[in-house]
Amino acid sequence: MALSMNPVYNLKAVLKETGIKPDVLRAWERRYGVPLPQRSAGGHRLYSEHDIEIIKWLLARQEDGLSISHAVEMWKDHLAKGTDPIEAHHETAQAGASTLQSSAMVLTGIDDFRTQWINGCLAFNESAVEQVLNQAFAIYPVEFVCTEVLQRGLVEIGWMWYQNRASVQQEHFASALALRRMDALLLSCAAPTRPETVIVGCPADEWHVLIPLMLALFIRRRGCNVIYLGANVPSDQIVGTVSAVKASLVILAAQQLRTAANLQQAAGLLASNNIQVAFGGRIFASNPDLVARIPGHYLGSRLDGAIHLVEGLLSSQLPAPRVPAVSADYERCLKTYIARRPFVEATLTSEVGSAMSETTDFPETNKHMGDNIIAALRLGNVGYLDGEIDWLKTLLVSYNLPENLLKDYLHTYLGAINQHMNGSAALLAGWFEQQLLALE
Repeated sequence: MALSMNPVYNLKAVLKETGIKPDVLRAWERRYGVPLPQRSAGGHRLYSEHDIEIIKWLLARQEDGLSISHAVEMWKDHLAKGTDPIEAHHETAQAGASTLQSSAMVLTGIDDFRTQWINGCLAFNESAVEQVLNQAFAIYPVEFVCTEVLQRGLVEIGWMWYQNRASVQQEHFASALALRRMDALLLSCAAPTRPETVIVGCPADEWHVLIPLMLALFIRRRGCNVIYLGANVPSDQIVGTVSAVKASLVILAAQQLRTAANLQQAAGLLASNNIQVAFGGRIFASNPDLVARIPGHYLGSRLDGAIHLVEGLLSSQLPAPRVPAVSADYERCLKTYIARRPFVEATLTSEVGSAMSETTDFPETNKHMGDNIIAALRLGNVGYLDGEIDWLKTLLVSYNLPENLLKDYLHTYLGAINQHMNGSAALLAGWFEQQLLALE
C-alpha cells in the first residue's frame, strides 16, 4: 500500500512521531531540500505520511553510521534510478522483515545483496562492498542485513577458504570490512533508554569478535546500556568489572574448543559471585554436549533467538545451571599432560617436524593441538577433540602435504604421550588410537 502524499501533519505531530529535533529538521530542509513540506494558508509547515517516512529513513541511515549528507545522497540516488527506498522499506517491514522472517521475495533480494557483497570482498573492492551494504541497509532493517549479508556472507567465504576457493587474505579482508561496519553501527546508536547494563565480550584467547559485536549492537538497539569489551577478556578480572558497572547480565562468546574452556572458567567465577551469565558461539553449535559444561544460559545458535532469550534473562534472575564434575582420572591426566607437554612436543618436533615444518608453522600446529588437548581435559571429555582432526586435514590440504602425514603425526603423538606421561596417558592414548583406526 502506497504511503500518502497528502500534507496533513503539522510540525508538532512530525516531531512527536519521529523524535527529530526541530532545528535539525529545519537544517535538513534548508541544506538538502529533504523533506519538502507544503505550507498552510497561515504559512505553517504541513507534512505528508511520505515526508514522515523520509525523516525516519534518514535517521535510520545515521544510526547505520552514515552522515546526513551521505544519507541524502543515497536517497536521491535511489530516486534517480527509479526506486523509492521509502516505499521499498515500508513494503519490506509490512512483509515482516523486522522479525527476520521475511517472505521468499525478500529473501531473494537479500541473497542478491549477499552475493554482491561476497564478490566485492573476493575482488578486494572496498567501494563496491560499501555500496552494496549502503543499498541493503536502505531497504532492510539493520538486524536483517547484519545476519543475512554480513554473518552468512562471512560463513560462505570461510567455507570457500576451507575448500581452497578463497585465500586467507580474502577472508581477512571481508572480516575487516564487516567489523568496521559493525563498529560504526554500534557507535552511532542512540543513548540507552533502559536501566539494564549488559556486558558483552570474548573469553581469554578468543579473538573472533563478529558475533559478540553483532549481539552487542542488537541489544543496544533495544535500548539497553551495553558495555562491549571485545576480544580476549581475562577471566580473573571480569568479576571486578561487572561489580563496578553493576551489570545485569554478562554475555561471552567462544568459537573454539580452547576458548570454550576459558569461557567455562570465567562463567564459573561469575556464577560463584551470583552474576548472571549467558553464552554462545560456533563451538557450541558443533558440539552441543559442551553446553552442559558451562555454568550459564545458552543463547542458541541464532542471533534472532538469542535476543529473545536475553530479554527473558533481563526480566528475571535465573540460577546458573549445574555442570557435571570432572572425574579424578581427567584431573590426573590434565595435570600430567601440562607438566610433560614440553617433552611431548620436543619428541614430535624431532620425529615429524622436519616433514611438516617446510610448508607449515609446525610450532603453531603443536601449540594448537596441545591447547585443545588441555581444553578437552578441563571440560571432561576427550571426544571434544574429534573436530581437531578436521582442522589438521584442512591444514594438510592447504599446504599441499600428503594425507599420510596426518597418520604419522597422530602415531608419533601417541608414542610421545605413552613415553612421557607414564601411567597417566590412558585417556588420551585411547582417543589417539581411535583416530588412527578411523584412518586405516
